[in-house]
Amino acid sequence: MRTRLLPLLIVLMAAVLLALGVPLAVSLAAAQQQKVVVDRIDDTARFAALAQFVTDVPTASRPSTTDERRQTLRRELDSYHGVYGIRAGVFYSNDAAMANAPGDWLVPRTGEVREAFDEALLSRRSHDPQQVWPWQRGRLVVASPVIRDGDVVAVVVTDSPTGQLRSRILRGWLVIGAGEAAAMLLAVGAALRLTGWVLRPVRVLDATTHDIATGRLKSRVAVGGGPPELRRLARAFNEMADNVEDVLEQQRAFVADASHQLRNPLSALLLRIELLALELPEGNAEIASVRTEGKRLAQVLDDLLDLALAEHAEADLRLTDIGALAGERVAAWAPAADAKGVHLTGDCPPTTGWADPIALSSALDALIDNAVKFTPEDGTVEVAVAFDADSTTVRVSDTGPGLTDEELARVGDRFWRSGRHQNVKGSGLGLSISRALLSAGGGSIGYAHHEPRGLTVTVTVPRHAEPR
Repeated sequence: MRTRLLPLLIVLMAAVLLALGVPLAVSLAAAQQQKVVVDRIDDTARFAALAQFVTDVPTASRPSTTDERRQTLRRELDSYHGVYGIRAGVFYSNDAAMANAPGDWLVPRTGEVREAFDEALLSRRSHDPQQVWPWQRGRLVVASPVIRDGDVVAVVVTDSPTGQLRSRILRGWLVIGAGEAAAMLLAVGAALRLTGWVLRPVRVLDATTHDIATGRLKSRVAVGGGPPELRRLARAFNEMADNVEDVLEQQRAFVADASHQLRNPLSALLLRIELLALELPEGNAEIASVRTEGKRLAQVLDDLLDLALAEHAEADLRLTDIGALAGERVAAWAPAADAKGVHLTGDCPPTTGWADPIALSSALDALIDNAVKFTPEDGTVEVAVAFDADSTTVRVSDTGPGLTDEELARVGDRFWRSGRHQNVKGSGLGLSISRALLSAGGGSIGYAHHEPRGLTVTVTVPRHAEPR
């Protein structure tokens, strides 16, 4: 969930920062250019003031004053061009130059300078030039009219390079970008903390749910942090888990008590049957049938008690040599298999797993017992141990009659037995007890066909302890 929530928050924050940063960058560029334009307007105003009295063409009657003022204007323009590298000039309305720097710079027939010049001839300052961007090369043109007696007699034009302006804009943008990057890093850090704070109770709840689902019914959610809604959910989950555990405990207690309490009257009943058998002829078929059913009922009660204890018991998990344990169970069942004429073999290399040794031994006993029981004479039962990076498996395969696909879906259910095996001794609880024993330790059991015939039961236990 965090991998889905975090990118969404980051995208939203990036959109907000862009929505703030782009207008700020545009505003900074406009402010830098406006500052330059204002400076050029001041410069053109100063040159226009100097040019007001040099607007007439020199004549013999006024040579010195006019020449002196014209020379002053030229010196100012030359100094201005030499210091700032800006082309500047004062031009009559007929495009003739009153004074200009450099001396060969004239008003062109087309272009930005011509447009600004023509606009200033209309007795108004030229419009602000188009915005200059760092990736554009161009020049900044500003023109102001020289007015005398209400008439425009000349125009002051400045044509500025934009290199320094573009550099200032770019530096400002870099500062903004650095600020945006710093803000984004802070936002990502805040998003990480926020998502961690919000989702921590969810992760704890998910882990606790997994623990309960795998048999650790004592697991509970620690109600400590997170939003109030998730804290209320954690408390409600704990209450639900307590209620479920109470119901399961009552069910287990009932099964255990019922099976235990029924043993005494059943034992008394079997004893009376034996006494009654003494009064009847030896080999009476009815008495033999009653004895068989009584013993079967006693076995069912014993299995019910074992199942209740298996579901209630806490697993004593430890690092166990699964290969050695499986080898011991194969050796223990070898005499029973030999007595029936079944070949019991084991391929049990040393490998470790995280399991309850007693529970795993009991489960393997039930599986090998079933395999030997249902395998005909001269059949084979194979016990093989394998492992990978995450788990260790014990596979018990037999060459018995096997199960159909429909029967595989039901195998392991309580009291379920295949209709083809009703005459075989058993209560239908052995595999249920095995599953309960394995689940308590985080293991699992699976069933599959064994080719060309038979059944394969696979027990899987983790190789490493789960983090708690």
